[in-house]
Amino acid sequence: MDKEQLFTTLIKENEGVIFKITTFYTEHRDDQKDLYQDIVYQLWKSFDSFRNEAKISTWMYRIALNTAITRLNKRKRKPYEVGIDQVILQQTEHYDPVFEERLKLLYTQIQNLNVLEKGIMLLLLEGKQYDEISVITGLTPTNVATRISRIKQKLKSQILKK
Repeated sequence: MDKEQLFTTLIKENEGVIFKITTFYTEHRDDQKDLYQDIVYQLWKSFDSFRNEAKISTWMYRIALNTAITRLNKRKRKPYEVGIDQVILQQTEHYDPVFEERLKLLYTQIQNLNVLEKGIMLLLLEGKQYDEISVITGLTPTNVATRISRIKQKLKSQILKK
């Protein structure tokens, strides 16, 4: 398999990672498509420098988050606030309206976080371990743990005010 085929395969296998980040950090569908292309371009530019020191998904998350944050800083605009109604949730046969309302409230509060806090919460909600979040964000594992604790406290106090 040549380089282009390998890259294309990796993008297809991990497109959910890119899609989630573009959804969190854009306001409109066109912006989401543009950011998706920017991320893929940055991944391609960096592909030769990937050294297999981390999982490919970790490397992709890091580049995707950095690209999204850089784009936001250049545009100096507010990140996209995703309404829970726009998020595709897997429906189960045990629909719980109380749970859905709490989830909607949580996502609303996450959208009010700053860019880095939002990225950390995205990774945490994706099930990433602190060490992997550390690699993706460039923070130390201790700093990640401290920030997550503070973010949780912040979210808890905001939700209790509601």
